[in-house]
Amino acid sequence: MSSFPWHFPWRLWQKHKNKSLDRAEPPSVKVEPSSEQFEGGGRRHLLQALSVFAAGSALGEMSNPAEAKDSSDLPPPRRALTGRDEAGKSVLKSFEVTPKLVEIDANPGLTFYELYMTEGVPGLTGLEPDPMSVGTKAFPGPAGTMFRLISYPPKRPEGWKPPPGVTFESGLKEMSDKIPGMGDHFERGAPGMHTSDTVDYGVVVRGEMTLELDDGQKVHLRQGDCIVQNGTRHRWRNPLPEPCLMAFVSIGGKRA
Repeated sequence: MSSFPWHFPWRLWQKHKNKSLDRAEPPSVKVEPSSEQFEGGGRRHLLQALSVFAAGSALGEMSNPAEAKDSSDLPPPRRALTGRDEAGKSVLKSFEVTPKLVEIDANPGLTFYELYMTEGVPGLTGLEPDPMSVGTKAFPGPAGTMFRLISYPPKRPEGWKPPPGVTFESGLKEMSDKIPGMGDHFERGAPGMHTSDTVDYGVVVRGEMTLELDDGQKVHLRQGDCIVQNGTRHRWRNPLPEPCLMAFVSIGGKRA
């Protein structure tokens, strides 16, 4: 239900009506509303009030999409992969969850949907095999690209502990085993902080996320917000008790 005040349009119209009456009638005279009062300026102001009410109600419904359904209940995102047939006609090669879905057991809920990657300048023949049927990597080399979705687990409750036997080092090793080289980008002295030689374009698809930079700088990102990382040191923290899904396109560069 929208939190927008349903009484707002009536109060706005009533306030305008009272001001009009103050100018038209002595204070001691009580005037009942009639159809004439909706003519001209009165009608325009009433329509304006109703327009504000309708817009506000719609925004109220749209501003809290997570209330409608917890994102953890939603099905995994699918990937539509296109290409060409032997005649050169564009065709749909597949439309399903990526074959390279990586779940990190050391951090339950952390899931990588590895969607596509290229190295160098793509040939664009449309006949290329799906690179994710072969494997994945942490980040692309110079001029290469990586497209992935990452589902981050909810904010951990007070006193939460990782699964038995899991250590920080074992968690990084698992990450590197499943996404070659990924754990090497994370700092040992500042858990979560990492850097890559890429330009990263990121979008919050569902949920919310806090981006933390050097010196404790923080940026709160909501659904639909975007981020551009120019090879900068950072970490992510989910502030909500529900998963956050983010999309990233990484472009390999050279650190100056």
